[in-house]
Amino acid sequence: MTEEKLTPLQAKLARLNRESEERSAQELAKKLNHPYVDLRKTPISLEALKLIPAEESRSAKAAAIELKVKRVALALADPNLPEAKKVLRSLEDRKYEVKIFIASLSGLEQAQGFYKFISEEAKEITGKVDIEKKNLEELIKQLHTFQEVKSEIEKFDFKTTTTTALLEIVLAGALANKASDIHFEAEEKNTKIRFRLDGLLHDIFNDLPVRNYQNLISRIKLLSGMKINIRGQPQDGRFTIGLVAKEIEVRVSIVPSEFGETTVMRILDPEAISVELPQLGFREDNLKLVEEQLTKPNGLILNTGPTGSGKTTTLYAFLRKLVNPEIKIITIEEPIEYRIPGIEQTQVDPGSNYTFAKGLRAIVRQDPDVILVGEVRDGETADIAMHAALTGHMVLSTLHTNDAVGVVPRLVDLGVKPSIIGPALNLAIAQRLVRKLCEKCKKPAKVTPELETKISKFLEGLPKKVNRDPYRDFKIFEPQGCSACNNLGYKGRIGIFEFLEAGPDFEETILKETSEVALKKLAQSQEMVTMQQDGILKVLSGITSFKEVERGTGFLEW
Repeated sequence: MTEEKLTPLQAKLARLNRESEERSAQELAKKLNHPYVDLRKTPISLEALKLIPAEESRSAKAAAIELKVKRVALALADPNLPEAKKVLRSLEDRKYEVKIFIASLSGLEQAQGFYKFISEEAKEITGKVDIEKKNLEELIKQLHTFQEVKSEIEKFDFKTTTTTALLEIVLAGALANKASDIHFEAEEKNTKIRFRLDGLLHDIFNDLPVRNYQNLISRIKLLSGMKINIRGQPQDGRFTIGLVAKEIEVRVSIVPSEFGETTVMRILDPEAISVELPQLGFREDNLKLVEEQLTKPNGLILNTGPTGSGKTTTLYAFLRKLVNPEIKIITIEEPIEYRIPGIEQTQVDPGSNYTFAKGLRAIVRQDPDVILVGEVRDGETADIAMHAALTGHMVLSTLHTNDAVGVVPRLVDLGVKPSIIGPALNLAIAQRLVRKLCEKCKKPAKVTPELETKISKFLEGLPKKVNRDPYRDFKIFEPQGCSACNNLGYKGRIGIFEFLEAGPDFEETILKETSEVALKKLAQSQEMVTMQQDGILKVLSGITSFKEVERGTGFLEW
């Protein structure tokens, strides 16, 4: 009887029997003066498991569970069994140093279940999924919509479908539809597959059987370099999909949940980050401002916004603008998501105590011209970044605040002195991402007299630096939905921005007061265009909708 079909009473009895078996193994270990190992909780190394053929492992009631150079951890049900002694001699003859552990029979059977992953296919896996390259390429050409992905999955008989084939379909479907994430969400009876596209999640398939999902997780763990028999704790891994034209990295996160394990696969397509400055969504006046700031030899540019608001894409576009053989650019990131030619990229490593602060302190000694710090998250990092900006370096970084004027109060909260913020900071940016209307199916929206009046007042109230002429004969569109956009009405995203410039007035203001109220007055005097205003201008340009702007910035304040 399979585990998922057990009644609550049967499941309880199975647990009690297993606990009794583990206690017996512990008693035997104590009697024989060997350490005990619980194979329910111990990672199993496939490299170690391969040291003993499957048939020998089963007859000897033995399993090699860990291998470090020539040292092997060998789990046995009973070291006195003749077959077990034979396995031990074989390992020692091959010059392995063996340490014996006592395990239960059920634990050994569980470990031996991983022999199915030791195949020629598994041996070839080195972190790159290139063994199914042709299949992936063909599927990517076919699966252009969510419905096509769902239909392809529905064709399979889940009793006979291979795990690899199922994973190919899901990966190819995500790549073809330019999804940023794949979510596998374990539920009581089935598993749900969802894609994140343009920031929102969409259901793809809701009836993946539990057993197929468990096999799929094992396959994903194997590819990602995770421990395939560990289920009660979170794990992170990564692998690379090698296509003909490019390589796409997949970052995997698995966490235990109520009904099993939940998996999220982040797809890092290099094309997604290859955005130049004009493509980010800057208006003409903002683009000019950014280009002027990037010509300065030193100073700090901070980009703010929540997770998933496009900050990294914006800063990478800045770096590509700055790349020059005559200057040195170094980054410290967590983690490095995309590689940029001509730039030295480093990554924080908490395990080695290599933090943003320590990394930044070391980078400054490398004589860089431009430094990118993935995130300012503590006072020490903020302080070093400020001093680097004051001593001849251009520093780019991100900070979590709601808007541009929130940068100063946040830095003060981190312990940075206002007297340093003023001279060091060049520009504070806040941004959000809004979905773009599908160009193939968007349709003109009805403009009521009331809305026309609001828009006229809005345009007249804009700062003088904004050229109103392109918006005079505005046309507003609304989403409709077609096969090109998965019937969503939207395809792709664009940024909406606001900019707070530093300068003499800025320094004078924050020396007196660092509250958001004072800084908002300063922003008004600078004629700052807010994110919401920038979003409305993109609606009037036919790029997005009022609903999207409200989703990103809140209720429209006309």
